[in-house]
Amino acid sequence: MVFPRLHIITDSLDVVRGALGHGPVAIQVRVKTGDRDAYQLTVAALELCRAAGALCLVDDRVGVAIATGADGVHVGAEDLPVAAARRVLGPAAILGATCRDPASARAAVADGASYLGVGPVFATTTKAGLPPPIGPAGLAAVVDAVPGTPVIAIAGITAANAADLPGYGVAAISAIAADPAGSTAQFLRVLGVAA
Repeated sequence: MVFPRLHIITDSLDVVRGALGHGPVAIQVRVKTGDRDAYQLTVAALELCRAAGALCLVDDRVGVAIATGADGVHVGAEDLPVAAARRVLGPAAILGATCRDPASARAAVADGASYLGVGPVFATTTKAGLPPPIGPAGLAAVVDAVPGTPVIAIAGITAANAADLPGYGVAAISAIAADPAGSTAQFLRVLGVAA
């Protein structure tokens, strides 16, 4: 399977259902309540993703990813360190890491990250407490620092600005939520990977 250029981050099965079937995507299950809620949603999302041939990743929760048999996990700056997550997951699982500058990007790849989520690229209201946006230039600096590693831009990403971003792909949250099917298809067209 080719690593998807569009990552959809959600806590909604309706979004998962709407996003699948339009082309290659990765679904990242992000649940901010308890592990049990994350587990139940991931089990349901994984069933849909398997049927559609899509990747299913879990945000933050390594234990939930392992327990459900998800394809991998994405760890942020406040989560389990990348090297520790890689030890727990083993060599085959997909492991994403959040970073925002070339030094942290190189360190994450050295510690075993399969791909990087880089941002915030633009301002966003989806997540509170984020550092200032790095912009396309900051994103480009990270892309240049880790050749060969997929870099996924995150925060404030829309179909309108996705085509102008350097790197491998993009992650979307609020830009997908209102119209998952239509927005996913539009993103995939912009990224040049429509089914």
